[in-house]
Amino acid sequence: MLREPSYLENQSTASPPKGEIHLIAPLLEFILPYKSQCVLALLSLILASGAVLVLGIGIQHFVDTGFSPEHPSALYQSLFFLFLVVSFLAIGSFGRFYFVSWIGERLVADLRKKVFSHLLSLSPNFFETARVGEIVSHITTDSTLLQVVTSTSIPIALRNILMLVGGLVMLLLTSLKLTIIVLLVTPIALVPVLLYGRQVRKLSKASHTRLAQLGGSIEETFNAIRTSQAFCHEREDRRTFSKQTEASFKAALRQITARAFLTVTLIILVFGAISLVLWIGGNDIIAQNISAGELTSFLFYALVVAGSAGALSEIVGDLQRAAGATERLIQLLNTQSLIKTPRNPKRIPAIAQPSLFPTERQKILDFNAVDFAYPSRPKQKALKDFSLQIEQGEKVALVGPSGAGKSTVFQLALRFYDPTKGKIAINGCDLKQADPRDVRHHIALVPQDPFIFSATVFENIHYGQPSASRKDVEAAAKASAALEFIEKLPEGFDTHLGAKGIQLSGGQRQRIAIARALLKNAPLLLLDEATSALDATNERLVQQAISHSMEGRTTIIIAHRLATVQKADRIIVMDQGKIIAVGTHADLVAQEGIYQQLANLEFLEESKAI
Repeated sequence: MLREPSYLENQSTASPPKGEIHLIAPLLEFILPYKSQCVLALLSLILASGAVLVLGIGIQHFVDTGFSPEHPSALYQSLFFLFLVVSFLAIGSFGRFYFVSWIGERLVADLRKKVFSHLLSLSPNFFETARVGEIVSHITTDSTLLQVVTSTSIPIALRNILMLVGGLVMLLLTSLKLTIIVLLVTPIALVPVLLYGRQVRKLSKASHTRLAQLGGSIEETFNAIRTSQAFCHEREDRRTFSKQTEASFKAALRQITARAFLTVTLIILVFGAISLVLWIGGNDIIAQNISAGELTSFLFYALVVAGSAGALSEIVGDLQRAAGATERLIQLLNTQSLIKTPRNPKRIPAIAQPSLFPTERQKILDFNAVDFAYPSRPKQKALKDFSLQIEQGEKVALVGPSGAGKSTVFQLALRFYDPTKGKIAINGCDLKQADPRDVRHHIALVPQDPFIFSATVFENIHYGQPSASRKDVEAAAKASAALEFIEKLPEGFDTHLGAKGIQLSGGQRQRIAIARALLKNAPLLLLDEATSALDATNERLVQQAISHSMEGRTTIIIAHRLATVQKADRIIVMDQGKIIAVGTHADLVAQEGIYQQLANLEFLEESKAI
């Protein structure tokens, strides 16, 4: 059986992928659409780098001729030349900063949108193995790192390459002897810098990994805040978070310490090399081999070359970190969903409204000899040779013990997964040959544990049909018996419900979810224990509303409480992925089997309660 690659298998947070610089290449796809901005950024970069190199010539003339008593105007001319060069440097720096920052922000925005859009298309199996907190960290932290590298590190690298080459040329033109000395000393000085730089990069990766794990822990803890507080687990959560925070701090501290040693080493080596050049150059001035201006200019270019070389060695680390971030994001983009959309998908035929006196009913949903096992449990079949035909306008209930496969029927009907064997069709169209969005367009779902978004009541119900009017939303709320409690909220439909609807009771959240499904107005309605969180009074109201809303729709109901499905046209009794009995409530109660046992237990308990 084919299995969707787990993101966690490809990307372990404990051992992040080694960043190789060539892995940044995929980012070109996001940069190339903005060629004009790239050209302007490059021209600004060349202008700024060229101005820095010309600045050395201006310094040489300023030292050699600017203080000449024979030519008083030479001082003003030298200063004017330096001011002109600095003006071009300022203009080039402005253009470089603006355009490369624009490109970096644009790249990150486009990349985030593409990754988010792609993740929305992945099948649920991906999210069974990936931690959402870590995915969020990659979309935010990794993409921000790419923004910094794109708008800062890469332009600085290009600028330093230009100044390194240009500075070496100017060194050769100024003094061949001193240039040879610099070229001999520089590689020796860079060896410890490169060694320290490698250690800094390694520690930086470790620090980033700790930070991603910390973000995942925060997300998981706050998602389970009620469970944490209900079990009085706050002290343990604080202790765990404190340990993770301290581990992140120590990882960051090791990186800081290594960078501090790198800075000290760089300062000592650079100024040691400058002292050597000053000693040799000073002797040449005394011997009148070069002028003071030439030595000053040479020192300026030597600093430019040394600074460029040092910056490039540091930027290599930034680029490697960016490569690691790029690799993680590209892995997300390359993750393939198990649910494939055919190149030429078939359209599901429109489902007509059922007739009051049908001569022949359409088979709206057809399971034909279906086998299925979840990708995370490939050897354990959730459905076995499962066949079920549901006709237009029919109300069918699925009952059975936990793990019987009832929810799996819904998962397959929504094409969250494809069967490993057999065929599923809606109105005669094989779901594997249809676009998943087209399949889901025909289905409205009320899950057992509905998700309430951190938004208003109106926005939560409107989610079911974005094109619906406010009047339609209010009608759906009324049909789901939610209008009464909504009108009592502080701002009615405009009341903000908080994270996951924390301000609502379980029954209120359930009715919001029912209203959302009714607003979608799909021909096939799936109710997964839609009244499980309601008290007896509200359950009766919602059942009446659902009974009214089911008119004109094909409905499948998953129920553990048999009282909610007594009026179903057919009741399908399931156990261990198979259908073991079919009939009406009266038929099944009269037969010995699971349904009779469940009915006896439920109604006996209710009679005792009375």
